[in-house]
Amino acid sequence: MDSRRKFIGTMAGGLATTFASQTVLSANERVRIGIIGAGARGVELARWVTACSNVQVAAAADVYTKSLENVQQLIPNARVCRDYRRLLDDKTIDAVAIATPPHLHAAQFIDSLAAGKHVYQERTMAFNVEHAKRMRDAYRNAGRQTVQVGHQACSSGHLKDASDFLAGGKVGKITVIHMRSFRNTPHGKPHWSRPVYPSMSADEIAWDAFLGDAPRRDFDANRFVNWRLFTDYSGGSVHENMSQQLAFWYRALGLQIPDMVNMSGGTYLWRDGREVPDTMNVALEQPEDMLITWDSGFGNGQLGTTEDVLGTDGTIARGQAIRYLPQKVNRPDGVEILGRSTTAPAAHLQNFADCIRSGREPSCSFDLGYRVSIACAMAIESYRLGRSVRWDRVREEIV
Repeated sequence: MDSRRKFIGTMAGGLATTFASQTVLSANERVRIGIIGAGARGVELARWVTACSNVQVAAAADVYTKSLENVQQLIPNARVCRDYRRLLDDKTIDAVAIATPPHLHAAQFIDSLAAGKHVYQERTMAFNVEHAKRMRDAYRNAGRQTVQVGHQACSSGHLKDASDFLAGGKVGKITVIHMRSFRNTPHGKPHWSRPVYPSMSADEIAWDAFLGDAPRRDFDANRFVNWRLFTDYSGGSVHENMSQQLAFWYRALGLQIPDMVNMSGGTYLWRDGREVPDTMNVALEQPEDMLITWDSGFGNGQLGTTEDVLGTDGTIARGQAIRYLPQKVNRPDGVEILGRSTTAPAAHLQNFADCIRSGREPSCSFDLGYRVSIACAMAIESYRLGRSVRWDRVREEIV
């Protein structure tokens, strides 16, 4: 405990001497990134950053002392702090990667843009419609900062292959996209459930900072480490999984916010106190005369994570690989085509860094992240209300 307290003490002044004038990056200049939220996902992003060309993890912020210790073991020269706003004060940091629970995204995103940082925002971009609108206002009022939303498949070779399949009318009129995301875990090991360690104490976790603007609660280490299970902080599998698959096809097909969404399901398997469902179905009616369905469950992995785009002239089937299959009734001479484009593990972060230097729009733009966020918010609201919900495009509200 004494060593940890000493560690916290050293963090207090860790960024104080780093202030300098921020300059425009040249084409070959190194991008210095700060990680906001240094848990499992934040550390994974840090590893990917180190794999990018001419990019460096310069600092990290997290409310949990142990997470900061983990970052310093991985990247000894990275500066650390418990308050992300101290990181934003460091003018030598060009960009941030925000990897905190969704309920914190809006405040951290807005503060980061106000501090002049480029932002890599993990999915789902916005926790709810109110947050999405606040983030949009901040983005519109910002300067020329680059914003990349963390739907990594938008930088994948699969997207190039899908674009090639869609070109030239090979798929025809698309009326249905059927998506699935199924997983399984051993008996007695609930999906997403993490153990509570002795170091997860009120002394080691800045609890009020973790809560943000969520409802006030007494310190609860289980809520902290298992935030994905609670609706105060998470949209469950809708945020974690549906958003990823939806973003890919929203990007590939240029789809807009749904007209209507219905979500049904429940906690059918893991009765462990979680508030988010473990089994669910979502149906999205798109203004493009298209129905998107998404089925998900945590009790059987047979169906895996797959998507089928169904058109009058062909099908695009996506899983570990992506392929085109002709509908012989309309394309009798069509042949099956297997996608061949490859993807580097750090492609999405590399795209982010490249766009910071070039000023180009990144693979997953703010607008795309916004549309996906609203679609996810509609699904969650439908589940909460127990009925279908619509998007009022004039008032920009769920009704």
